[in-house]
Amino acid sequence: MKVRIAQPYHDKGIEKSVLSVLRSGRLVSGPVVESFEEEIAKYLGVKNAVAVNSGTAALHLCLLASKTSGREVITTPFSFAATANTVIQAGATPVFVDVNPETFNIDPQQVEKAVTSRTVAIEPVHVFGQPAEMKAIRESAEKHGLRMIEDAAEAIGAEYNGKKIGDTDEFACFSTYATKNLHTGEGGFITTNNDEAAATFKTLRSQGQKSKYLHVNLGYNYRLTEIAAAIGMVQIKKIDQLNQRRIENANRLTSKIRDLPALTPQAVIPNVKHIYYQYTVRIDNEKAGMSREEFRKKLAVAGIETDIHWPKPIHLQPWYRENFQYTPGMFPHAEELADTVVSLPVHSSLTKEQIGYISDNLHAILDR
Repeated sequence: MKVRIAQPYHDKGIEKSVLSVLRSGRLVSGPVVESFEEEIAKYLGVKNAVAVNSGTAALHLCLLASKTSGREVITTPFSFAATANTVIQAGATPVFVDVNPETFNIDPQQVEKAVTSRTVAIEPVHVFGQPAEMKAIRESAEKHGLRMIEDAAEAIGAEYNGKKIGDTDEFACFSTYATKNLHTGEGGFITTNNDEAAATFKTLRSQGQKSKYLHVNLGYNYRLTEIAAAIGMVQIKKIDQLNQRRIENANRLTSKIRDLPALTPQAVIPNVKHIYYQYTVRIDNEKAGMSREEFRKKLAVAGIETDIHWPKPIHLQPWYRENFQYTPGMFPHAEELADTVVSLPVHSSLTKEQIGYISDNLHAILDR
């Protein structure tokens, strides 16, 4: 049996939607992108959604709009590099703090300790679809007058205290990359209840144009295509259903590996809806009797794909070590996670039979 780590959603509705755009002759910045933005905003309960061509672009524009240049932005080293890259590209300095080793998310106590006179924003990441502990983080932001820029790339449909991530007076940045729970192939969007900021983002994403050939800002080519929006539009009304399948798949996996002491799933904090962009576990090499790579190779032989998110924390990536002189041991929890995590298939297309197959192989490999 072949079990893929990711399976982008696809159906006849998407084919029809894309074909309609192709036949229209309008491929960029048209009515489908506008409809996509309206439907996303309605789904999340937020006033504005601004579509862009990647989650990275979303982060970059929010950091620029927050006037972070020359200042510091507190964030996590346990994330995809774009989280910190965009801080630097906006002229600011990322200040990393360690994570909670159980939840994988940024540690609010460490956030509070890291605030200085140069801090201008906090950029929490909702890792693998689980919201960060936003109450404590918001308290730090309000106490020190800091901007909140949420990296919600993996969190479409996730909830914190019954409220969807993205319904914010600040900024939340989403990715709709091909493997995400709601995808457009490549793409992303910003959500905010700030009308003025949303208008600025729409200008910045299109070379700073307020209207055609009237450039009021120094902007970028961050537009989302009509085709990409057409792919996403079909999924909006299905996203809760698709997320629920992921949640059910994750719960099944958790119940099936409880008796395997070598594996520890990401802990879920109370009062959140984790939508499982990834189902990620920590592996204890000693209890497993093998290395992480040996474990992955055995699963690969059985046809089960896995991945590592992420094999190096951002601060230990070569460019960051060279330019910021980071060294091992600075953020031990993030480093331990990078050394021990493995992501198993959890996507919405998985069948009960496939989950059973994954479980059977996990037990065959790890039962000692």
